[in-house]
Amino acid sequence: MRTHVAFTPDEVAAAPTGIVIDVIRATSTICQALDAGYERVWCAAEVEDARALREKGDVTLGGERLGVLIDGFDLGNSPREYLEPRSPTLAMSTTNGTRAIVTAAERCERVLVASLLNLAAVVDRAREHGDDVAVFCAGVKGTFALDDAYVAGRIVERMGGDRSDAAEAAARLAASYATAEEAFRASRSGRDLIDRGPALEQDIPWCARESVLDVVPVVAGMYGIAAEIVR
Repeated sequence: MRTHVAFTPDEVAAAPTGIVIDVIRATSTICQALDAGYERVWCAAEVEDARALREKGDVTLGGERLGVLIDGFDLGNSPREYLEPRSPTLAMSTTNGTRAIVTAAERCERVLVASLLNLAAVVDRAREHGDDVAVFCAGVKGTFALDDAYVAGRIVERMGGDRSDAAEAAARLAASYATAEEAFRASRSGRDLIDRGPALEQDIPWCARESVLDVVPVVAGMYGIAAEIVR
């Protein structure tokens, strides 16, 4: 079993098992939503695609662009907003995370959604399959993101087995920080939350909690233009 890390979605990477990270904040939010009781999450790359999904029935719209609640959406992209389900289905569109999920679904036989919140559970599931793993970091607008790379490194550490050079680099990066919160606050995504005020800054320690959820979100397939994620 070999683990590779793609630090941005555009890097050429594929494996039987894909793991997607956008820890601040899309994949943390997806994990929290499914753990709270949403039955499925539809991830659409574009805002209008997400809006169109509302026509399918009782659907809650959630997401952001540049950290800001999208006009007409019910909820933003803070996992703290998803502690109670509003409907069976959540349709999401975010700046980086939902795009990374759709990309991984095109390249891998199975795709798991990871955050620090469900770190142990998602690694255990990936190890059960026994296949090579490609870890996809959502990044920020196609560029490297420290927070995602940190979580990728924590995944690599727990996976064991062989590592690509990129996976080794991620593991060494993660080991250079005393805590996840320190790494997240140093990242561009974390600094953006801090700059937007105390309300959003609270998402940093929330997302920095490790292995507090047992949920393992899995991409079930495409629902039209959206990736459908279930637990």
